[in-house]
Amino acid sequence: MDKVVASAAEAVADIPSGASLAVGGFGICGIPSVLIDALLEQGADELEAVSNNCGLDDAGLGKLLSAGRLRRMVASYVGENKEFARQYLHGELEVELTPQGTLAERMRAGGTGIPAFFTAT
Repeated sequence: MDKVVASAAEAVADIPSGASLAVGGFGICGIPSVLIDALLEQGADELEAVSNNCGLDDAGLGKLLSAGRLRRMVASYVGENKEFARQYLHGELEVELTPQGTLAERMRAGGTGIPAFFTAT
């Protein structure tokens, strides 16, 4: 199977509205910014993002948030994103805060098909 695509737009073309996305990076470091921009152009909304945090107001996942494309965020850190705080406090964004180590283990376990795990927190 060839997983190489010609463009970022092609890479995100099949992401439907309501999809859950695992997004790498920390704040705005190491994030898939080109793919985030392509997803903005593609138009999917009602997205759930699982990432360390939601970037900044105008960078990273903050772009999707500001455009009203995120309905739920699972993260370990709120960060300095004022729009994130505003949407959460106004009931516009569902937020699940998870300790960073637990979030990493949830991602690892889920990716390998492990349905449950225990972590002392």
